[in-house]
Amino acid sequence: MSKILIIEDEAAIRRVLTKILTEESKEYQVEEAEDGLVGMEKIKDNDYDLVLCDIKMPKMDGVEVLEATKKIKPEIPMVMISGHGDLDTAVNTMRLGAFDYISKPPDLNRLLNTVRNALDRKNLVVENTRLKNKVSKQYEMIGESEAIVKIKDIIEKVAPTEARVLITGPNGTGKELVAHWLHEKSDRAKGPMIEVNCAAIPSELIESELFGHVKGAFTSANKDRAGKFEAANGGTIFLDEIGDMSLSAQAKVLRALQESRVSRVGSDKDIKVDVRVLAATNKDLKKEIADGNFREDLYHRLAVILVPVPALNDRRDDIPLLVTHFSDKVATEQGTAVKNFTDKAISKLQEYDWTGNIRELRNVVERLIILGGSEVSEEDVKLFASK
Repeated sequence: MSKILIIEDEAAIRRVLTKILTEESKEYQVEEAEDGLVGMEKIKDNDYDLVLCDIKMPKMDGVEVLEATKKIKPEIPMVMISGHGDLDTAVNTMRLGAFDYISKPPDLNRLLNTVRNALDRKNLVVENTRLKNKVSKQYEMIGESEAIVKIKDIIEKVAPTEARVLITGPNGTGKELVAHWLHEKSDRAKGPMIEVNCAAIPSELIESELFGHVKGAFTSANKDRAGKFEAANGGTIFLDEIGDMSLSAQAKVLRALQESRVSRVGSDKDIKVDVRVLAATNKDLKKEIADGNFREDLYHRLAVILVPVPALNDRRDDIPLLVTHFSDKVATEQGTAVKNFTDKAISKLQEYDWTGNIRELRNVVERLIILGGSEVSEEDVKLFASK
């Protein structure tokens, strides 16, 4: 059922529009409002799939209704109803976010096509939001410690910008989660997020991996190949473990950041790219710079915003929340019932030395769920957590 609101001060026009829509589909539930103020009250109190709104009305005109609706419920498509003298204003409302406009008296085919298109658009917005929330849960950051709250606050402030971010912290702390959240909460969320583990790629291949190569550039280059920067065009590239990148590759990354251009290995042709760069490392880059292993100019390009992710030993108060989260997740993956952890079991886990951080905790929780009793006890933790 699609809920449609008609805001129109002329009763005759309201009746005509209501008749057309209700006869078109039994799935259309139509409500009416005689002016902008009444319409806004209805919009505040209800979730409409579409609003048809007259432009010239007493008390509150259609432009004011449009602007107010976009502030509180921007997902609702607004179709403006314009009289002959309102055409210029109707066109201007498109710039303010209106989906479309129809003229009085309404042409039947034009009206119904506009309504169908607007409802389809609303369904797409809802589905995209649902999918995005689903993806976001996959990369959810669990914790209420001061350090995690601070990280979440930084993400909210930085994600909508184009600022480059350097994420630091030991292995297994969740640096990639920070990168994913930054991407998903950015204006680039609809674009790709390309991840590159710089430590996993041999130094002689890293430049080809990042920037691509042309046929014949080296022995095994039997065809042209695009690199990760090109693949990330319009989105985000995440350079994980950037402290392990070779100095020659660092020079090329620096150029890509400075000029928004890359060149494939073996080619002198520049390729323009529009990419936001996020980077992460478990190394002390200041020390790497001092030792001559990392370029200082690249560091300053990358570290516009620094996000240090703490070790699990420094945020033990988050362990109960993490255990619950991983317990639910493992139970879903294994198709088993969720197991309860006793308070003493949780306390014992909080005493543990988590050298492997979040990644290690997740593995231990899975082990305890598989090997422990119907309720995970302190004895289970003593038996299996350190195995």
